[in-house]
Amino acid sequence: MACITCKEVEMEILPFIRIYKDGSIDRLLGSPLVPPSPDQDPETGVSSKDIIISQDPTISARLYLPKLDQAHLQRLPILVYFHGGGFFFESAFSRDHQRFLNSLVAQAQVVAISVEYRLAPEHLLPICYEDCWAALQWVASNSIDSTVGTNYREPWLNHGEFKRFFIGGDSAGANIVHNMAMRAGVESLPGDVKIVGAFLTHPYFWSSNAISELSEMGQLRASHVDKLAVPSLVWNFIYPSAPGGIDNPMINPTAPGAPSLAGLGCSRLLVTVAEMDVMRNRALAYYDAVQKSNWEGEVELVRVDGEDHAFHILNLDTQNAKNLVKRLASFLN
Repeated sequence: MACITCKEVEMEILPFIRIYKDGSIDRLLGSPLVPPSPDQDPETGVSSKDIIISQDPTISARLYLPKLDQAHLQRLPILVYFHGGGFFFESAFSRDHQRFLNSLVAQAQVVAISVEYRLAPEHLLPICYEDCWAALQWVASNSIDSTVGTNYREPWLNHGEFKRFFIGGDSAGANIVHNMAMRAGVESLPGDVKIVGAFLTHPYFWSSNAISELSEMGQLRASHVDKLAVPSLVWNFIYPSAPGGIDNPMINPTAPGAPSLAGLGCSRLLVTVAEMDVMRNRALAYYDAVQKSNWEGEVELVRVDGEDHAFHILNLDTQNAKNLVKRLASFLN
């Protein structure tokens, strides 16, 4: 007798996602979604709430506000954050990213906006880049007329100082950060808002030469073998129409013919890498390329030994994670 509940698999990228021939999708990884904490997170004192940035297309966000010192109120830096998850899982509303941002916002004393962009494969790239640029434009638009006493569109951004405007992200989100910074180099944000700084933690960069580079450098570990196919496999899955494939400048900013990194539209850049991350060398190549470009900003590199990709999100309570969050917080001030 045939199994009426069994579904035929179209494709899968384990351990991340399984797609069935009927069009349904199982996302196999990712932390659970959690509600915001409008009355302050008990551990950090950070308040959070969800907002709609755009109805069409659907773009939302989770806003974070640190506990304010009513006796010494002052404008705070603004951080627009893009979560990781390979462009096809995780969320601005996930537990792991909520815990991370609660910690970062409390330590850095910033107003943060974590963007809920649309995910592949329902919405293939480059849609998420357009969503994130629209979110950046919306946040920046809240600065308009602020100097003449007009209220911001979002009350929590009344606490923000648009002259200290930052973007940041992890993994796929760090990839988005790079691409937003490049776009900001050629397109203005509303209110003439400038991106002061951008941080990229364990950026999702890859290239057609990535595996051979690891081999030539003697860094092709046995533990990497199962992971090495994933970056290309995922990119082709989420952006099948990408010109140049895995050497598209959006995933390989150092590819031949890629736009010059001198065009980065920010003044400061922080790149962080983890020793065990298979994408570490691509992040280092990016850091080196920025240094060698004619970019006029200041770039910094943070290396963490003995850790893997996105450890500061997945294992926030470890000492290395706490140290990295502290380093990111200092960058935002």
